[in-house]
Amino acid sequence: MSYQVPKFRHPDLPQNDLGYTKADYEGTISTLCAGCGHDSISGSIVRACHELSIEPHKIAKLSGIGCSSKTPAYFLGQSHGFNSVHGRMPSVVTGAALANRDLVYLGVSGDGDTASIGMGQFAHVARRNLNMVYIVMNNGCYGLTKGQDSATADRGSASKKGDPNIYSSIDLCGTALQMGATFVARSFSGDKDQLLPLIKAAMSHRGFAVIDVVSPCVTFNNNPQSTKSYEFVREHSEATGTIDFVPMHKEITAKYQPGSSHEVTMHDGSSLRLFKADESLNPFDRRSAITALEDHRYSGSILTGLIYINEDSRDLHEVLETSQRPLNELDETDLCPGNKMLMNINASLR
Repeated sequence: MSYQVPKFRHPDLPQNDLGYTKADYEGTISTLCAGCGHDSISGSIVRACHELSIEPHKIAKLSGIGCSSKTPAYFLGQSHGFNSVHGRMPSVVTGAALANRDLVYLGVSGDGDTASIGMGQFAHVARRNLNMVYIVMNNGCYGLTKGQDSATADRGSASKKGDPNIYSSIDLCGTALQMGATFVARSFSGDKDQLLPLIKAAMSHRGFAVIDVVSPCVTFNNNPQSTKSYEFVREHSEATGTIDFVPMHKEITAKYQPGSSHEVTMHDGSSLRLFKADESLNPFDRRSAITALEDHRYSGSILTGLIYINEDSRDLHEVLETSQRPLNELDETDLCPGNKMLMNINASLR
């Protein structure tokens, strides 16, 4: 049996500033398990891109292998896409981004694709501060190969058919912080109110922005013994605070609870408004973020929200001083300096 997205759309669907409806950012019908958290993340990505008024052809979506890496087929059907090999998505994004800096790069990966075979790639793309959004759909198991524990499964956690995990887990937010990522956040697929502004802010950040999204596997890892189940995450999550993202073309109208708040101006002029609820965390200090993650881990809770942001981030293009124009727009006169320039270079080396 085959399934197709209905071509009929209501003529009065809301349009963004570019005249696109949300349907213009959708993809094919999902073939994932009913209730999979990954579909909720896909929905948040669609809504974020629509509300940010990003032209679909200005987005490049890339992935590796796994249930999570299938999801780019389910959103941004009019965008550029590349499904790479297992764990190697960061290398492909790096090459594409250095060749064309004018696109918004969205990498989608899973806990296996990132924390196991792709761990080395993840560490290096973070330390190089590549200008991209890296979303990890983290369910603590290998759902595509029948539910084995992944490297992010917590010690003592058990999948539906498995024994308790005996190994220490890898905290991808902690790893990203130690490697030099300039935007680090964690969220839950079932909390769109928190996830949506985080995705918007990540897309407006200049540098490496990683969002670790706990996304329960309803087939293999949504049982009471799992720390990546819907029930466990809802009962044990603690948010860093209220987050609101305000595009630069809109007036700030959000209301906030009494208490300390801070507004971060993003590189494109938009604003990220933070209401600080967790007094132990300073999201502008890397050491404070690492300490907060460790404190919550030892207490058995999951820290969600914006964990760290570097307001003065310099991405890889700035560090390498690359061409402002995409490489596919450079002709022979740009690429060949000419004989006189070559002679001067040779003379300077003598």
